[in-house]
Amino acid sequence: MNKVILMGRLTKDPEVRYSQGATPVAIARYTLAVNRVFKRDGDPDADFINIVAIGKRGEFAEKYFTKGQMVGVVGRLQVRTYDDPDGKRQWFTEVLVEEQHFAEGRRDGQAPQKQQESGFYPINDDYSEDDLPF
Repeated sequence: MNKVILMGRLTKDPEVRYSQGATPVAIARYTLAVNRVFKRDGDPDADFINIVAIGKRGEFAEKYFTKGQMVGVVGRLQVRTYDDPDGKRQWFTEVLVEEQHFAEGRRDGQAPQKQQESGFYPINDDYSEDDLPF
């Protein structure tokens, strides 16, 4: 079984290129900074995982994903190799996207609300009874 599930922040905007041929296909590449739950002194706080989204998924990433945004990715691990000009074999490990999701609300230029200890977000008191969904 080869299944990877990640959630992290984009380190920069996705880079998108299109394949050559009669019907070009979008290939988006981006890096997710995934926080580590446990770490030792001197270890980095996050792992930086290379992500590849192809086709409609690549177009989606190009259109909607931006640097700093929290996203969730489901995919499979892929290892590629090639021989560089010096004859040394180079290895690349990346996640090939099967699903990608927004993992936080829209920013809209506003500072995010702080979550209270109870786990609920505060709401404004300027609502009427008609606004309630029940």
